[in-house]
Amino acid sequence: MDAPQLIATASKERWDAKRAWAWYDSLDWLVGCNFIPSSAINQLEMWQAETFNPQEIDRELGWLADLCMNSMRVFLHDLLWVQDAKGFLARAEQFLDIAHKHKIGIMFVFFDSVWNPFPYLGKQRDPEPGVHNSFWVQSPGRPVLENKKEWSRLEDYLRGFVGHFRNDTRVQIWDIWNEPDNDNDNTYGPRDLKYDEKIKLVFPLMAKAFEWVRAAQPSQPLTTGVWLGRGRDWKDDEKLPLLHKFQLHASDVISFHRYDTLEVTKETVELLKEDHDRPRLCTEYLARRAGSTFQAILPYFRQEKVAAYNWGAVSGKTQTIYHWDSWQNPYRAEPVPWHHDIFRTDGSPYDPQETDLIQSLRKG
Repeated sequence: MDAPQLIATASKERWDAKRAWAWYDSLDWLVGCNFIPSSAINQLEMWQAETFNPQEIDRELGWLADLCMNSMRVFLHDLLWVQDAKGFLARAEQFLDIAHKHKIGIMFVFFDSVWNPFPYLGKQRDPEPGVHNSFWVQSPGRPVLENKKEWSRLEDYLRGFVGHFRNDTRVQIWDIWNEPDNDNDNTYGPRDLKYDEKIKLVFPLMAKAFEWVRAAQPSQPLTTGVWLGRGRDWKDDEKLPLLHKFQLHASDVISFHRYDTLEVTKETVELLKEDHDRPRLCTEYLARRAGSTFQAILPYFRQEKVAAYNWGAVSGKTQTIYHWDSWQNPYRAEPVPWHHDIFRTDGSPYDPQETDLIQSLRKG
């Protein structure tokens, strides 16, 4: 099936706009972050039995709940299903119990095209000093993406995981694929697939992923966020790259990433509003040096009722307080300002004015 057919088929199978709005309007304004506990360098270290840390998760989600945050975006990994599907589901249940205790819902993310293309199970390596996300891993990794014989196990993973939680109200949303067209050219470069090669493999697999998840008949909506910026902006639905067009026309609710100023963020939200009459979720923002700050962006998202998920919770092994440019020039000291994240490891806020603002906007 070619790209236009995939787009047409996915568009027919998604929720209609009325259902999407009914789901969204039944919720409070969704505000949260992309969450990983501070002791985990990546998704595998968060979820593997040896390093899964419910006490730390409870403590850190508690800090976020004190800000009145009510939703978290959380990344999974396909290798965890291969390693121990039963144990993985049990730990996901435990995590959801903790989140629910704090009145926080969860958006789970299945696949991710960003950072290290060669994930492995077992003990994960230590962070590279001063480098942003020095060992976050892709899912599926490059070897699986390039070997279509491996794709059947991905179907088992998606059907199995979604089937288990298909009617679980603790799960708010399923995010199928994070930044599918990110080629990591400023980080892993030649170790990752070139842009055109990546799209050629990702597109059909993402279409299959939507098909597999829908086959599990989840009660929750599906989405995949359009990654905007770095020459990939658009102003006309008809001129969209086909992959972006698929993402927008396959999703029940529209999600996007925007690490930019208020002016540019407003333009994006208005374009989405004009072209797609569906709820809008910004599933990644907050790059303080680029003008994407809580003070600049969050009041606008509240005004427009755009769901808002900043990147980063508690500063830790992902080291996302450092800017992306740390891949070229590692930092030797704490940056001013921090790039992402809200709290230090002792629970104190990086900037109390930010946490006061988040709390007041959610309460208001």
